[in-house]
Amino acid sequence: MRALLVANPAATTTTRKVRDVLVRALSSDLKVDVAETAHRGHARQLAAQARADGVDVVVTLGGDGTVNEAANGLLDGGPGASGPALAVVPGGSTNVFARALGRSRDPVEATGEIMDSLRAGRIRPVSLGAASALSPEGWTEPRWFAFAAGMGFDADVISRVEAQRARGRRSTGALYVRAAVHAFLLGRDRRRPPMTLTLPGQPPVDGLFLTLVSNVSPWSYLGTRPIDPNPDASLDGGLDVFAMGRVGAVRMLHHVRQTMADRPDARGRGVHRWHDLPELELTSNRPQGWQLDGDHLGTATGLKVRSVPEALRVVV
Repeated sequence: MRALLVANPAATTTTRKVRDVLVRALSSDLKVDVAETAHRGHARQLAAQARADGVDVVVTLGGDGTVNEAANGLLDGGPGASGPALAVVPGGSTNVFARALGRSRDPVEATGEIMDSLRAGRIRPVSLGAASALSPEGWTEPRWFAFAAGMGFDADVISRVEAQRARGRRSTGALYVRAAVHAFLLGRDRRRPPMTLTLPGQPPVDGLFLTLVSNVSPWSYLGTRPIDPNPDASLDGGLDVFAMGRVGAVRMLHHVRQTMADRPDARGRGVHRWHDLPELELTSNRPQGWQLDGDHLGTATGLKVRSVPEALRVVV
């Protein structure tokens, strides 16, 4: 089998030494080429070229952003049974999709698991989400996401973290907590919630400041601690949604604790949840940040999201 290892040298826990160890391990069974990403969007270009070249499997070594770009490149020609399979080695700070696939957090151990799966033929299609945003120029082309999409508060937090990382700060749980506290206390959106959620065949739900769309469970992690607002989300089903209306600091903290409990089940005033949705649409009366798989993608006044069953072949 031919494989392409797409490595992000800037990922939080990725080093050249680790990359070289993985290449030696993969080369025991595969004909491996290695490509390092040099800029945002590069992993997508590399994966799309791998598909055009008839590569059998694309292995990512990086964070969730690298996984997202590679998935989008592999699906440049649309979903289906053809094209390379995606294998994921965790190399970032959070690695949500890798954990959803049951991968070890240690990249060397995860590579061994991938090799065992390839030998056993454990490759299967999984569902992904696709999202289009409404900008002043109109609706953007749909972009795939592996585990999560969001508009509003969560995107604001990610934007603040990305700004800190651009100044040289390391991505840590504490950095995200500080960004979330500042966004909640200083932002105006939770006091004047601007978003409306529309689901097929249901009346619109307005007055929302946070909307999380999940394709897996947990939604994210705070270090080793899972944050799970949509515990029933699955790669084999549709999309799950967790949304919040106007809440104060005490109730917000209560709901956060609910999502981090051993048996997460966030409920109560201001909380809205839906399970196994085929599609949804968000609108806002003022521009809001939006994100896919933990990457902030700008601002928009609308977001159309749909679930696509069996979109991508993945090594499990």
